[in-house]
Amino acid sequence: MKKPHIHAEAIKAWADGEIIQCKSGYAWWTDNNPIWDVDSEYRIKPEPKPDVVRYYISRIDKVHVYSVNESVERANVKLTFNVETGALKSAEVIKC
Repeated sequence: MKKPHIHAEAIKAWADGEIIQCKSGYAWWTDNNPIWDVDSEYRIKPEPKPDVVRYYISRIDKVHVYSVNESVERANVKLTFNVETGALKSAEVIKC
């Protein structure tokens, strides 16, 4: 019985239209046209995780600005974060 190619699963997924990512050595995962090098790693590109959204009430009292976690109904600030990196993607002021 023949031994399947080391990247057989990824090759089949690529043939079915999946986006394949490659990692060679210490490089990051990158989208590319795979060459199926036996010394590289391949994977199906994972689905991105959804953003995390948080709502706050921000107020000022004479000198201090402060924020409190709040429900959507009462909030005046909406912050959207990339869940994978923790980076702030957007900030929106909600008019009351």
